[in-house]
Amino acid sequence: MSRLLLSFYGDDFTGSTDVMEALASNGIATVLFLGRPDGDMLERFKDCRALGIAGSSRSETPEWMEAHLTPALAWLQNQHAEICHYKVCSTFDSSPTIGNIGKAIEIGKRLFNQPCVPVVVGAPQLKRYTAFGHLFAAYQGKVYRIDRHPVMSRHPVTPMDEADLTLHLGKQTSLPIRLADLATLTAAGSDALVDAQRYEAPSICILDVEGDATQLAAGRQLLRQKAATDGLFVAGSSGVEYAVINAWRNEGVIGEKTEFPSPGPVDRIAVVSGSVSPTTERQIRTAASEGFDTVGVDPLALLGEEGDRVVESAVARGISSLSAGRSVVLNTALGPSADRGGEIDRVPGARHCLGRSLGVILRRLVEQEGLKRAVIAGGDTSSHALLELRIEALTTLLPLPQTPGSPLCTAHGNYRPTNGLQIALKGGQVGTDSYFAQIRDGRSS
Repeated sequence: MSRLLLSFYGDDFTGSTDVMEALASNGIATVLFLGRPDGDMLERFKDCRALGIAGSSRSETPEWMEAHLTPALAWLQNQHAEICHYKVCSTFDSSPTIGNIGKAIEIGKRLFNQPCVPVVVGAPQLKRYTAFGHLFAAYQGKVYRIDRHPVMSRHPVTPMDEADLTLHLGKQTSLPIRLADLATLTAAGSDALVDAQRYEAPSICILDVEGDATQLAAGRQLLRQKAATDGLFVAGSSGVEYAVINAWRNEGVIGEKTEFPSPGPVDRIAVVSGSVSPTTERQIRTAASEGFDTVGVDPLALLGEEGDRVVESAVARGISSLSAGRSVVLNTALGPSADRGGEIDRVPGARHCLGRSLGVILRRLVEQEGLKRAVIAGGDTSSHALLELRIEALTTLLPLPQTPGSPLCTAHGNYRPTNGLQIALKGGQVGTDSYFAQIRDGRSS
């Protein structure tokens, strides 16, 4: 491939499409692979200036990361991009035992032999802000400190109980954690101040971003550090991309944003959801008023001895709706009140299994009804469900600038029923109440 501007590993699939959307919208042709591609698949996208691997490390253990993330990051390192990004959720939800961001940074730091790993989490485009090391996120038009966020403070797997990212990340690694805060980034002589933070000792350095000025400043600092390496390893949300895009544009490296034509409406779509978020709950209830049928699927029954029968029943009910010309949402929960996580977590590997089962249901609906468009809701769900669709790569078909992070994508692969499928992956907190109808209708807003 030609010299890559950026490569990335996404810790879940929805977060990976978030990065792809940010890059593609700004004129940087990007492909997202669902695993390390073979030579033929890589050649198919040889003209792209950015590439990524969609992973599942957000829901995995540190031991899994050592075994699986290490070779993935080593492969990305061998692609020789200017920047290699370990992409995490913009809400930074993680823990020492699940989705350990510190462990991922340690692996990247070791591979790239890099004294300091910069971390950028703030992304105003997503209504995520960091100020003096503390993370804030919007919900229903109001901004909350992340440990008081109505949803993320109660995440079913990795609840955020600490807003100070230096403390939160400090529980996940023994590396010293530095902070280039708002005052440092905007001060006269900021370069020397940031360098003092970076080179004091082998470490991690978090860069604050709460608005346009600090986002540009953070991007400029990343490019300064990149200039001293053969490939810079960085961690954080898609705030990394938004920061370097602004800096690249200021330097004339990239041009203006790309316009994407609407793909237009389709007559029906299928949605599978494993999300327990209240945002997704509102979206499912709104879909029911906008022409969708909704089908509840018992998650414990899906995990039980009769799991295959439950899959067949769900497929039959989905086909019943689709064959009648209606779109359908099949969901394992309808909001936090229906969360059965305590019971689910008593079954080893249950959450991965649920995601895969929803993926099987969706693939069967696509195959049997010849669907052209579909949605998977839930970050962890998407990481495991999408693999069941036998898709090998994604590209951006339609960005959603009003709710970035959940674009409509085009699927690529060698399996005919899903090659060319238009699919959106939606994290639990992402999208307007009418998101599912918006995807069905092919509207960017």
